[in-house]
Amino acid sequence: MIEVNGVEKSFGTNKIIHQVSFAVRPGSIYGLLGSNGAGKTTLMRMISGILRQDSGEILVLDHPIYESVSTKQRVVFIPDALYFLPQYTMRQLANYYASLYEQWDEERYTNLTNLFKLDENKKVSQFSKGLQRQVAFILSMSVKPDVLILDEPFDGLDAVMRKKVRSMIIQDVAEREMSVLLSSHNLREVEEICDHVGILHHGEILLERDLDALKEDVHKVQVAFKDSGEHDLTSSDLDILYKEKRGSVILLIVKGEEKKVMTEIEKIGPVLMDRLPLTLEEIFIYEMEGVGYAIENVLV
Repeated sequence: MIEVNGVEKSFGTNKIIHQVSFAVRPGSIYGLLGSNGAGKTTLMRMISGILRQDSGEILVLDHPIYESVSTKQRVVFIPDALYFLPQYTMRQLANYYASLYEQWDEERYTNLTNLFKLDENKKVSQFSKGLQRQVAFILSMSVKPDVLILDEPFDGLDAVMRKKVRSMIIQDVAEREMSVLLSSHNLREVEEICDHVGILHHGEILLERDLDALKEDVHKVQVAFKDSGEHDLTSSDLDILYKEKRGSVILLIVKGEEKKVMTEIEKIGPVLMDRLPLTLEEIFIYEMEGVGYAIENVLV
């Protein structure tokens, strides 16, 4: 697992990370959201042991990561900007990884190479951006890491390959309780794969939620009333995050336990009441507005 406690990092006079604390449990996929310049990559480089924090504590698998060779044996970081040894074929890179990582699984490497249908004797520099991303995943997953750190992992992959990679990650999380920290700008992708999310903004964690709990706690409902129903709605005990009137129909975003929310609305006597699906993006829009931020200024 990953534990980050009160971490700070500056480059010169520029403070990048300020008092960041969060944890990624074993068998969990944590989505780290934020705009460009929020500090996500710097934070991930510290968690992977590439950079040392100025203050605070970073524990990976219960050990400080920066100078622990044995811990780094069990951690893999796939950065946004990939780098491979020049002129190396995929087979040569596999041999290199096998010499570095004790947990290297040659059988798994062979199976994944066949699954992705890549020529292991071709120089990786000759592959397209999407194929190079596939190579990075094949090599990384063949190490069978206990902690996987991913910076924009699906960039350059087509829809079919994205699905294959997601399935591969989820399988390892389920079977080996691998911990995953994933950074992405794409809320839809985060919603599909992550079970916990946090928003980093100007080097600080603004919001952190369990995804299932988040969805259970916020509801999108459309209602219509006769007579004084709309007034009664405003004066009710409902925690209304957002309200929009579309003709005779009112769209509500309401926070609270589902049964209590629906019971409270039913008391007012609606002539129409429908529960609508709510996306992660919509939830964050209203959550962020609730703490005084516009979501487009935080994630875009």
